[in-house]
Amino acid sequence: MAVKIRLKRLGKIRVPQYRVVVVDSRKKRDGRVLEEIGKYHPKEDPSYIDIVSDRAQYWLGVGAQPTEAVEVLLKITGDWQKFKGLPGTEGTLKVKEPKRDKLEIFNEALKEASSEPKAAAVTAKKKTEKKTEEAAPAAAEATPAPVPADETPEGAADAAEAAETVTAEDAGKSES
Repeated sequence: MAVKIRLKRLGKIRVPQYRVVVVDSRKKRDGRVLEEIGKYHPKEDPSYIDIVSDRAQYWLGVGAQPTEAVEVLLKITGDWQKFKGLPGTEGTLKVKEPKRDKLEIFNEALKEASSEPKAAAVTAKKKTEKKTEEAAPAAAEATPAPVPADETPEGAADAAEAAETVTAEDAGKSES
């Protein structure tokens, strides 16, 4: 039986995802497989390649022939060099940087927010010298005149109470 290591296509239209499978060469592309030995997602950046090295070495050792695409993947992971005894067994696989922890990002944002100066968000417009000179005398004229105590709200309340007591006394005198 001729055994091949090839790609089995999965995924939606325009979003291909592949499984690296060991299959009888006479079967269909997506037909029944002997074993799945890896995954390949070409649309991710960098491409996601995950091949179980032990199983790939076993099947290559028993005589399974990889297709051209799978051979390239095996070279990237370093399994092909290991099988052939060539230098460079570590491969050239690029790994995506791990995502930063959300808590770490939040704590950094808090530090930045607390270290910022507490200045106003709006900058004041620059005025010309003439306007400032004209505004100074007008400001002096606009100072309010002193208000008598009985015209303030507190003074008015005191005056109202005094008037009530006076009228009550007057009312008491008129009854007698």
